[in-house]
Amino acid sequence: MFAVIKTGGKQYKVAESDVLTVEKLAPTEGEVVFDEVLLIAGVAGGEVKVGKPTVENAKVFAKVVEEGKAKKKMVFRYKSKTRQRKKKGHRQPFTKVQITKITA
Repeated sequence: MFAVIKTGGKQYKVAESDVLTVEKLAPTEGEVVFDEVLLIAGVAGGEVKVGKPTVENAKVFAKVVEEGKAKKKMVFRYKSKTRQRKKKGHRQPFTKVQITKITA
């Protein structure tokens, strides 16, 4: 059984006990509930439920494993012949979650 959820402007295909890294969620400890479920497959007898745009009464439960920042990405802007240089770094915050239960 798997589901397709939407969070942080992206879509993820998840199954129970999957661990995935998503955009930073609101500060929560423990359990997280994803309400925007776009598709559920393998519910009863191989049935597939597709939402318009979301599946009604479907939820995906997950627990927060870790919160942190990704590796630093360097941004370097340069204009030739004018001595213009600007160097910046960026670390994207993330939340790592483990899927515990999928309900239809």
